[in-house]
Amino acid sequence: MFRDELWSAIDEIYAEILAHPFLQGLTDGSLPAEAFRHYVVQDSHYLRDYARALAVCAAKAPDDDTVRQFASDAAGAIAAEQAMHAEFMAAYGSSADEAAGEPVLPSTRAYTSYLLATVYGGSFAEGLGAVLPCYWIYARVGEALLEKSSPDPLYARWISTYADEEFQSTVRAVLELTDRIGAELSAVERAKVIEHFVTTSRYEWMFWDAAWRREAWPV
Repeated sequence: MFRDELWSAIDEIYAEILAHPFLQGLTDGSLPAEAFRHYVVQDSHYLRDYARALAVCAAKAPDDDTVRQFASDAAGAIAAEQAMHAEFMAAYGSSADEAAGEPVLPSTRAYTSYLLATVYGGSFAEGLGAVLPCYWIYARVGEALLEKSSPDPLYARWISTYADEEFQSTVRAVLELTDRIGAELSAVERAKVIEHFVTTSRYEWMFWDAAWRREAWPV
């Protein structure tokens, strides 16, 4: 299946993600609150453009079912995550509006710019390859972290969201679509999809690393 070919291309990246101190700090509760707040703010910015990317995938989708699938994900899943972020900001004595007013930082800007350029400029399959890591890696991370969860209730809430069966079911549907689309691609097209998939998987690592470092614009 095409999904196996894709995942084998990011085995080492995923291992680095799981080993990253940001995720390790989520499960043992040692992650500094400032790092998690940084992540939440930047993820709020990211999700606005991710929703746009999913909407473009819906517009380019090859059949009505896939149009509905991506349109629904752009509206429903993103809204649910934004609601969760609002809860997190409230826990830090802040608000979603305040988060929206904070700057979009380098790794976020780079990731969303690549994502949007790919979905607008490439084929539907290329766009699918670019948006897939945000679905699939989060599902795998949620599953991996759920057993340990976290002593911190905010971090435990984050983990449970991505381990939840509703989210996992959404991801399974996208993976089934990926296998169907992959079976129809030429070798050249498959290589392009894999390249985008690997690139945005790297951006996933960079996103957590940026939060861990509390990345800021250098000038």
